[in-house]
Amino acid sequence: MDTQDDFIYDDVESMKFIKNYLPQELKEKFSDDDIYYIVDLIYDFYNSKGFMDENGDDDSEIEIDEEELTSYVIKNAKKDGVGKFLPEEIQFIIQGELEYCDSLNMFD
Repeated sequence: MDTQDDFIYDDVESMKFIKNYLPQELKEKFSDDDIYYIVDLIYDFYNSKGFMDENGDDDSEIEIDEEELTSYVIKNAKKDGVGKFLPEEIQFIIQGELEYCDSLNMFD
C-alpha cells in the first residue's frame, strides 16, 4: 500500500474546479489565465507568511486572514496590470481554491 498522501495537486484541475465554483457572471469575467495568476498570488501570499515552510513539523492549525489575502491579490493584480478586481470576486476564487484543496484532503 502507498503510504504517501493520496492527493496530487494539479494546476489544470484546480483551475477547472474554481471555474465551476464561480457564479455564472464571474465565469465569463475571469479567463483561465486570470485564475492561474490569482492562484499563484494566493500561494505567493502563503509563502510570504511562512505557511508553506517544510521545516514546520508541528500540526498546528494555520489561520489565514482572508481579508489580508484578498487585499494582497487585488494589490498585486493591479500593480502587475492584470486587472482591477473587487474583493467579493477574489473571495470566490480563494474559496474555490480552498474547496479544491479540501477535496484532495490536503488539510487533513
